[in-house]
Amino acid sequence: MFILFFIYVLEPIFFLFKDYIPEKNDFENRLRSPKMDSPRFGFRPPIMIILFFVLSTSIKLVSEWYKAEKERALVASQKVTSELSFLKAQLNPHFLFNTLNSIYSLANKKSEDTTVAIVTLSELMRYMIYETNQEYISLTKEVEYIKNYISLHLLRLKDSSGVRVNVHGDLNYKIEPLLLISFIENAFKYGTNYKGDTNIRIKINVENDELNLYVFNACHITKVSDKNSGIGLENIKNRLNLLYPKQHLLEIKSEKKSFEINLTIKLKK
Repeated sequence: MFILFFIYVLEPIFFLFKDYIPEKNDFENRLRSPKMDSPRFGFRPPIMIILFFVLSTSIKLVSEWYKAEKERALVASQKVTSELSFLKAQLNPHFLFNTLNSIYSLANKKSEDTTVAIVTLSELMRYMIYETNQEYISLTKEVEYIKNYISLHLLRLKDSSGVRVNVHGDLNYKIEPLLLISFIENAFKYGTNYKGDTNIRIKINVENDELNLYVFNACHITKVSDKNSGIGLENIKNRLNLLYPKQHLLEIKSEKKSFEINLTIKLKK
């Protein structure tokens, strides 16, 4: 390889710029073929030089491009991870705030269900702290978490008949943890009036590798004064865009007296 490099690259350079005239000797004759001594051979070394530099430059450019793309992918991955961590941290205090309000309502009424509510909350917090550190969680566990959350709210309702929950399909899938709870929180927050009357419908159906979540609630609050009231829904929209790009469909129908969401997600086994 070095000998070829010398013949095709170094030798022509010496010949062109240092008036170097190669002597014919037996060693060189053994390397050169008869065609190399033809008149046309004098035009080959410059072409070889150009090809050599074009090739080396192309390799360097491709290498630099690949390195830059790898760095951009790493930065994008780190950005997504940090944004998801921020959104999760944002969700947990929001959930805790709403749940403590529910328990406060029970305690204020001196309800016997206050103790049960505290135990249920501890189970929910255990799930949030110890189970949701994984990238994906069992859909079965996530649905169980949602059911526990709903049961916590049912304790404070005067009449729970207005809450209808249906779960159907194969739950043997994985899902990003705490992804659906914001829609459930929103339904209970706005679907219950000051008398405790509630009109909420929650349906979870899994079919053909797709999860469909439908949530309906009557709107008993006509004016929202809390500037942070929409934090849950904005959170879930951002997380869906980050975690399931082009793999989810979210439809929201907001009217004066009702609110509906219809979410479809492509699940993973």
